Amino acid sequence: MAGLLKKIFGDPNEREVKRLWKKVEEVNALEQKMKALSDRELRGQTDTFRKRLQNGESEDELLPEAFAVVREAARRYTGMRPFDVQVMGGIVLHQGRTAEMKTGEGKTLVATMPAYLNALRGEGVHVVTVNDYLARRDSEWMGKIYRALGLSVGLIVHGLGAAERRAAYHCDITYGTNNEFGFDYLRDNMVLYKERMVKRKLHYAIVDEVDSILIDEARTPLIISSKVESRERELYQRWNRPVQSLIQKQRRLVRELMKEAQEKLAAGEREEAGELLLMARRGMPKNKSLLKILKDSQISKLVEQQKQRLSTEKRLPELDERLYFAIDEATGVVALSEQGNRELARQDPQVWKLLNFDREGQNEEDIADQSQEELQSLDRRAEPIHCFNQLVKAYTLYERDVDYVVTDDGRVVIVDEFTGRLMWGRRYSDGLHQAIEAKEGVKVQESSRTVASITFQNYFRIYEKLAGMTGTAATEEEELRNIYGMDVVVIPTNKPMIRKDLPDIIYRTEQAKFRAVVEEIASRHERGQPVLVGTISVEKSEMLSRMLKRRGLKHNVLNAVNHEREAEIIAQAGRKGALTISTNMAGRGTDIVLGGNPEFMARKKLVQEFKEGKLQSDKAVKSQGNNTEKHDEQNSVDLVELFPERCAQLLKEFKAATEKERQEVLAVGGLHVIGTERHESRRIDNQLRGRAGRQGDPGSTQFFISLEDDLMRLFGSGNIASILDKLGMEEDQPLEHPLISRAIENAQKKVEGRNFEIRKHVLEYDDVLNQQREVIYSQRRRVLEGENLKKHIQEMIESLIDRALDRYCEDKTYDQVWDLQGLVKYGERIFLPTGYLKPSELEFKERDEIREKLLDAAVRFYAAREEELGEKTIRELERVILLRTVDSKWMEHIDAMHDLRQGINLRAYGQQDPLVEYRYEAYEMFEEMINSLQEDVIRLLFRVRVAAVPDRQAVVSSTSTTAPEAGGLKAFAAKKEKTKLQPRKAEKVGRNEPCPCGSGKKYKKCCGRE
Repeated sequence: MAGLLKKIFGDPNEREVKRLWKKVEEVNALEQKMKALSDRELRGQTDTFRKRLQNGESEDELLPEAFAVVREAARRYTGMRPFDVQVMGGIVLHQGRTAEMKTGEGKTLVATMPAYLNALRGEGVHVVTVNDYLARRDSEWMGKIYRALGLSVGLIVHGLGAAERRAAYHCDITYGTNNEFGFDYLRDNMVLYKERMVKRKLHYAIVDEVDSILIDEARTPLIISSKVESRERELYQRWNRPVQSLIQKQRRLVRELMKEAQEKLAAGEREEAGELLLMARRGMPKNKSLLKILKDSQISKLVEQQKQRLSTEKRLPELDERLYFAIDEATGVVALSEQGNRELARQDPQVWKLLNFDREGQNEEDIADQSQEELQSLDRRAEPIHCFNQLVKAYTLYERDVDYVVTDDGRVVIVDEFTGRLMWGRRYSDGLHQAIEAKEGVKVQESSRTVASITFQNYFRIYEKLAGMTGTAATEEEELRNIYGMDVVVIPTNKPMIRKDLPDIIYRTEQAKFRAVVEEIASRHERGQPVLVGTISVEKSEMLSRMLKRRGLKHNVLNAVNHEREAEIIAQAGRKGALTISTNMAGRGTDIVLGGNPEFMARKKLVQEFKEGKLQSDKAVKSQGNNTEKHDEQNSVDLVELFPERCAQLLKEFKAATEKERQEVLAVGGLHVIGTERHESRRIDNQLRGRAGRQGDPGSTQFFISLEDDLMRLFGSGNIASILDKLGMEEDQPLEHPLISRAIENAQKKVEGRNFEIRKHVLEYDDVLNQQREVIYSQRRRVLEGENLKKHIQEMIESLIDRALDRYCEDKTYDQVWDLQGLVKYGERIFLPTGYLKPSELEFKERDEIREKLLDAAVRFYAAREEELGEKTIRELERVILLRTVDSKWMEHIDAMHDLRQGINLRAYGQQDPLVEYRYEAYEMFEEMINSLQEDVIRLLFRVRVAAVPDRQAVVSSTSTTAPEAGGLKAFAAKKEKTKLQPRKAEKVGRNEPCPCGSGKKYKKCCGRE
């Protein structure tokens, strides 16, 4: 149907490209005019454009001239003239859309044109890349163009201080990574003074590899956390050995169950076998032998049928009792059986006692007493149970070198499931990371608490205008349009694509598939063709590497374990006879140049010569320092500028050498890419294919698939297996047909649609917290920018009084049942001097009269506070207390919202819509947080004792909330003459009291540390 509609109405992308060509022609028409300008005149165009913008012209009107200026600057200062298709890509980015440009089409250069145009207003442009290396490389490389045109260029990478970051963000164009931009946004919303903020308003962002950042990592939360006092660290270390022993026993039990199940299958007792395999799956969901058995679609179907039957009969708990523990892979819920309970008691009686599963031998009074204690320390009892559950998950659901790696210095680092990259600085939440650390025998880090968090999805939607570019986005256009408001335009290639995408080859088993892959590699290597092999995990890449070593084939492996050499490996992957095994990361952002990358080779040689002392320069020594262990790519950026003549000489030599090799590689068909497994997303497969056939080069790609692959099991490989049986095909005999490739692609479309719906549904939940975050952060920003809070404080007081009246003096009840004593006590706790107002004074008065009396007392009391402390001090006190209280309450609210989200799906069992209930509960919780915040702010403002006058350098801390003595406002006012502000050092602070420095820590943990 889609094909028929295209024939009738034409391809919408082609129509869009035709429209864009008109703009490109306008830019081309100005080329000769710009060439005639001197360097000074070319730079002067920037000032002219800025004046025209101030006079009312728009960026759209300036576009042809601005793009022509950038094109000419690029030609003069980098030796690269943007092609027409690159200009077209730049127009798409300026329009706030996504440009899909194939690998090698020069996306880095494309970004310069819209970045320049949108930076002219001086509001800042962010160019977002996926790692520090690319950000540094692009800012240096493209920075020559911007600086020549009078614009400043900043760079945000890991390890910069606040002053350096502030300077970089105040440049016209700032390069950086998605992580750094996101974390700086969160940090800016935690500062106490505006001067400490580093970022400006989020104006315009160009996101490189937009599919990776806005889709694959869309829901990745950026979390800033603080350490908290907890015994979890000790519990994980203590419980690791008993849990490890329990896991070993469970593994033995699961092996016995599988053996028995296979015997039952051989005897034709399928129902009993299915039950045993279901039990094994609930005991060890990731057991490799079990997964191999379940790869048979008929057996997998049998197990699912047994699960449905036992669930209907409510016999699953009975099944679980035969295990030591049962784990639901989907929800991660762990249930310890009686057998497991007894085993834990035998291993460590103290651990067993903490879990408190068995109360035999206790009389009723003991149980009653214990229950009362349990109610008082419920959180403390929940802690060990939580630690036990997380340890079991760490051992059963998370695998080393698949889900995470352990570095040489003993750190557990998560592996990105989409790219295979290490996710430095990221940790699993809810104590799971600590459990994995205990499992791996490395140092268990302290517990932390979320202070601020935001997902990439929500962060990038804050920008006024957002654009993206990537080699693969068309398959995700619906998601980019619906969530980010960005259409996708597929930009034509500069030269026709001549890459050959060969049909998939299917084998019965994974073993047969990898044997065939090795044979294919050996065959192509023999004739000198470079080969890139894509795998889905570190484990698979290492396995294939071992097979190639046995064949004596020299190769490079690029995965999360040895990612440091990523740029070097990818840069040389196009050389004659090169063999490269890579996970999905496949060196995004670095082109594979046939014959080798001469620029990379020249830079590497330059660094080598400098280290060997062949190049001498005082400036170079100062720039590099004494640390020669710095990353070579980072060093080379500086050395190229310090030794331009030597660099040019090396580049000339390497270009001559690589050109000869390039011709040899072209003669054997260019780069050949082999995929060892299909991914759920076509986009990930297309990224791998896109490594070959860059800029009109020849190349070829092919996927090798087995019926044991995860994807094939999901897509019902039973039908294909039955076809192979009918054809009488052997294990090592392949099946190759375009229909099979098409069937897999159609199935991938369905999975992509399902995954999109899941992400969209999750976003609906995320949006609730996001809206609340926007309210809190906008309020914070107004306070930081100096908004007068006096009126705001008065409104808070009125709001508090109204809520107190609703609670103690309900409007619809008789005054005889009003709790006037409770009302006065509440007032004295928050905003009234002790003894100033008696309940008897409020008797027989109307509700409005009581309100006026309370409000009058509060206003007079606060006026006396202001007179005592001085206007400047009270204003600063208002600001600091409000900001600190907002931060504290927001932190608690994040935790509460997380807990709510974890359990809200259970509402579905009560025939309620979980999303509707979540929104309702979240609103109620937010209202409660605001009410609690107002109470705390007013109480602190009215009760706080000031140890020293707060200023921009020293923050006031609330070290006490003692109310004034009895005697009312007169006594309070009379005492103010005698009150003197004591210096901070004169006040004796208890070891467990909050530290007066304002850090929020206890005195003994901060300034009082010995």
